[in-house]
Amino acid sequence: MLQTRRFLNFSLITIALMLGFASTASADKALELIKDIEVHGFASSSYSHNFANPTGTRQNALRVYDFDANSFKFDTAELVLKKDATEIGDVGFRTDVTYGFSGPSANKVGGPNVGGTAVSNDDFDLQIGYVQYNAPIGKGLLIDFGKFGTNIGSEVMDGYDGFNYTFSRSFLFFLGPFTHNGIRVQYQLTDTVGLLGILSNGHDTTTDVNDAKGIGGQISWAVCDSAVVYLNYFGTAEPQTGDPSNSDDFRNYFDTVIEVSLSKKLLLNLNAVVGVERNATGPNTGQNNWWGFSGIVRYDVNDWFSLNYRGQIFHDQDGARSGTIQKLWAMSLTPEIRINNNMVVRAEYRHDESDSPTFANGDGAGQSRTQDTLAFNALFYF
Repeated sequence: MLQTRRFLNFSLITIALMLGFASTASADKALELIKDIEVHGFASSSYSHNFANPTGTRQNALRVYDFDANSFKFDTAELVLKKDATEIGDVGFRTDVTYGFSGPSANKVGGPNVGGTAVSNDDFDLQIGYVQYNAPIGKGLLIDFGKFGTNIGSEVMDGYDGFNYTFSRSFLFFLGPFTHNGIRVQYQLTDTVGLLGILSNGHDTTTDVNDAKGIGGQISWAVCDSAVVYLNYFGTAEPQTGDPSNSDDFRNYFDTVIEVSLSKKLLLNLNAVVGVERNATGPNTGQNNWWGFSGIVRYDVNDWFSLNYRGQIFHDQDGARSGTIQKLWAMSLTPEIRINNNMVVRAEYRHDESDSPTFANGDGAGQSRTQDTLAFNALFYF
């Protein structure tokens, strides 16, 4: 009996030690994983003034994040956690949690309303969130599964790792896709050519609403050290006025982005998009078409001061994107001051114009063909 008891005691001690070692090993693995996680942040505040003083709507028309007229505003705060799957076989993830007054929530449930009003009130939003795997295929196939930003356009949703040369977004950004929920694959074919593919629930929607998926792709080409070209496509079947489950009526975006450094101080960014949609919801029935162009010139005056000028045009010939048959054009001038490596202050004057009375004046909405705004913005990132 004594020998049996000793054997049981020895067995229990051995098991406890094994569990302890296992726990230690698990803890070490967890610490090894955690130490590679990057933490980043972004915050932006602004004031926007509309010279027409639209007392009725108090809105800047056809804007996405800067639609509140004559108002101070905390735009957004963003916290990013990420671990990149840099080597073949690595796993990773990224989450961008945002909070802001109308800005992030305008992208939460399918993008902003055409009029520029908020979709919901102050809210949190998982702007980006995906898991990542670097599959052992060729040089490594990067696979993202979750929610990610669109490949269409040259402008982005502001964040620590990228914000736009101008404060306000272009018509191309406002009237295009924002995010996709699905699968994204990326492969570096050569040192200068990269490929990207997307399969998703359309765009700007969390769950699919019909029996079709959205598909997209990109070819990127670093022509030389100072020039890169992106050829983009995204197509999705969206619910129309007829059968909401119809998967035949595709909305197509054909998009090209070219960025060229003309010198050490002068940069040129060009973006063109052509859109086609069958049976689109809008003033015109049948096939609807639209196209747009945006050009940005950035000049670095010195190490802490830059000037950004953007000219743009958007021809919504059937009213499929803006809800009105119109030709839009705009120009903006944005001086930028870099306070230090983590803070930027900028101002922006912007003039918008349409061949249809789209914009607001002091008496209400839709009574003017022009809109002039002045904005001030401060942003911090790390």
